[in-house]
Order: sequence, then structure tokens, then C-alpha cells
Amino acid sequence: MRVIILQHDIVWASPADNQQHLEAMLLQQPKADLYVLAEMFSTGFATEPEGIAENDCSSLNWMKRMATWLDAAIAGSVATEENGKFYNRFYFVEPDGRTIHYDKRHLFTYSGEDKHFTKGNERVVVEFRGVRFMLQVCYDLRFPVFSRNKGDYDAIIYVASWPSSRIEVWKTLLRARAIENQSFVIGVNRIGKDVKCEYQGGSAIIDPYGRTLASTLDYKEDTASAELNLDELEAFRKKFPVLNDGDSFELDNLS
Repeated sequence: MRVIILQHDIVWASPADNQQHLEAMLLQQPKADLYVLAEMFSTGFATEPEGIAENDCSSLNWMKRMATWLDAAIAGSVATEENGKFYNRFYFVEPDGRTIHYDKRHLFTYSGEDKHFTKGNERVVVEFRGVRFMLQVCYDLRFPVFSRNKGDYDAIIYVASWPSSRIEVWKTLLRARAIENQSFVIGVNRIGKDVKCEYQGGSAIIDPYGRTLASTLDYKEDTASAELNLDELEAFRKKFPVLNDGDSFELDNLS
């Protein structure tokens, strides 16, 4: 499974401009199975989504076109309005148009995201070309219980708008999630500035040992790619079966 991560800037509240820019970036990339974009890639991280969130499926339809064109899956989150409610919705779009979505569970109360968005209540894992991906968004990274590997995924994807002021936390927790869950971790963060924050990137693909397979340059639009080798993953899990000794628990209060 070849994965390419795209670390990119975002034009504030302008889906058409961002789609055009990302399309150019995507078409410059070599062949891959999965391309991953940042959180709210079409608008920027809008904690007050009224008038900004999409209600016409513009970015979703664009993702479908690009997935078909590239014969690959495309992943990223979009500020979405549906039936009068707002969601930070992570779309995973396959080449045939099949779409799975995850609504961000942990809304970022520090910035007021919880005041306007509706949180998700489902844990979502999607299987594509033999690899099982758990879908997560930004602040979810700080909550390891929700993402605990129950033997149901091989990789976690985190799409983010994680500010420069806390970038070492981002980098540290990506590695921690990979190690504790014996899984690959794909983390894509934006660069640039919005009305509140500056972003430096720090996007990376991490292996189950916590080693960096590929990473991007800070403060620069950049891409990186890596191969996810499931045979090596399975061999490591059999050799060192720490997941078998994990604590038993049930997640509750997801409503």
C-alpha cells in the first residue's frame, strides 16, 4: 500500500481555490493507493462555520472526481452543514465513488468548536485494498482510549490543523499512538496562517515501532510517501504480541 501525504496551505473560506490548488498538487504526484489531505482542507479550520461550511457537497464531489481520475483513495476532512447541523466530517473516498465518513468525536473546546459543531458518536474503520484504516481528526490525537487498537485496524489517519505553538505535542503523540497500538500512523497537518493561528506542518508517516518512514519539511508545502507493509506488521505483532495483554474496557457515553 503506497501512501502519499500532502502538506498544504489553505485559502480561508474558499473551497474552489483550495480544490484547484490541491488538484494541481495531486496531479504532480507519482502513483499511489491513498492520498491524504489536511483537516478542513477546503476552508481552513472554521470554529464558527456559519456561512463557511459546505452544504452543496462541492468538496466531496471534487474528491470523488479526483479519486476516480487517480484510481486511488483520497482522505481529508470538510466543514459540512447537514440538516441545520455542522460537522467536522472526515471523508474517505474510493475510486469507485464509495464514501465512508467519520464525524470528529473530540471537538476542540479550547477554540469553541464544540459551540457550533455536532460531535460524532461512532468509531469508524474503513478497509481499502487490504488495509484497515481508522479515521481520526486533529484533537482526537490527545485521547488514546478512543483510538485503542482492538485488533480492528492496521493504520490510523490523523488529519489536522495543529498550530505551531503545540507542534512538539503533535509529533510526540503521533509516535505514541503508533507504538501503543502497534500500527502505522499517518499524520497530515497544514501550513500557513488563518485568522487565529500559524501552522508549520510536521506531517509524517510512522511505523509500528515509532520510527518515521517519511516526513515533510516544516513551514513548506511538501509531500512525502511511504509503503505500508502488512506482512512486516503482522510479523511484528506475532513476535511481540503486546495487544493481547491490553486492558479490557468498553467505551460508553458516546451519545
